[in-house]
Amino acid sequence: MEEPGFDADLPARVEGALAAFLGRAGEQIVRTEPSVAAGIEALSGFVLGGGKRIRPTFAWWGWRGAGGAATGPEAEGALQVVSSLELIQACALIHDDLIDSSDSRRGNPTVHVASAKLHADRGWLGSPAAFGLATAVLVGDLALAWADDMFADAPLPAGTLAAARPAWRAMRTEVLAGQYLDVRTQAVGDASPEAALRIDRLKTAAYTVQRPLHLGAALAGADEELIGTLLQFGGDVGVAFQLRDDLLGVFGDPSVTGKPAGDDLREGKRTLLVALGLQLAKERGEDAAAQVIAEAIGAANLSDAAVDTVREALTAVGAVDAIERRITELTSSAMAALERAHLAEPAPAALTELTELATQRTY
Repeated sequence: MEEPGFDADLPARVEGALAAFLGRAGEQIVRTEPSVAAGIEALSGFVLGGGKRIRPTFAWWGWRGAGGAATGPEAEGALQVVSSLELIQACALIHDDLIDSSDSRRGNPTVHVASAKLHADRGWLGSPAAFGLATAVLVGDLALAWADDMFADAPLPAGTLAAARPAWRAMRTEVLAGQYLDVRTQAVGDASPEAALRIDRLKTAAYTVQRPLHLGAALAGADEELIGTLLQFGGDVGVAFQLRDDLLGVFGDPSVTGKPAGDDLREGKRTLLVALGLQLAKERGEDAAAQVIAEAIGAANLSDAAVDTVREALTAVGAVDAIERRITELTSSAMAALERAHLAEPAPAALTELTELATQRTY
């Protein structure tokens, strides 16, 4: 009987590859200095403690769509490469939580909060908050360093890894540039829809969908034409993914999303939802709605009742409907690009399903 390969249970395969790598990556340093085990355990717990594995999944289907095998030694190597994306994601999330002063992630304390509690519980010297901050920076840095190790150590020919390295390099730079652009946009108070879309394309679309697809396809030897079409597909899906995330950041159920409702508002995120809310309120002369939205941005102590008021304002001025229309348009454009790509089966069906999950999800 033919072996089913990795397609059928990809998240579990990614989980296994990550667990195996993390289990061996810290062995030598822990033998040398046992005290660093706590930091490594914080990283392992974070990486293996949840997540949708979206980036490895898009990368895997880029690999398969460009003709990569579903099983065998080359598939094992490709699996290790795509799984290493979760370590870059861990770096981004751990640092993002610190930048945003978030208390929870996936229903659990964030790394800096958990580390501060450890410091306080042990009665160590100095500030628990400062220790938590420093630990989160270092654990995030470790995740980024180990992502490079996991990529470079994949059991694939040197030429195969070299073909994928441009996508890998671009992705690392783009996600950090996108994070900086996000921080800077909040600092300068740019609430324009154009600024929000620039962040969406750089921080989310490129990093979440475009470059993972590029990475997987490049591993399989895809030509520039195919990679270009996948980048078009990924750009549209990635922005739609972020727009859905923006809606969930204000309207999502905390028991499903794992984050308090309205956290995007409290953190001062200049999302397209907020930008359109302000723009539409002003265009319609809805001064009260504009004031409600504007005053909520960056209000750290925003109550649940105030979040409800912002929801009502965003809905009333038409911002929610505008975002839903944008998601629908982007999804249609993405599906047209996917059809033009003429990918190997069963990648088209898998990427169609992924697009639906990314753009219509509730968590």
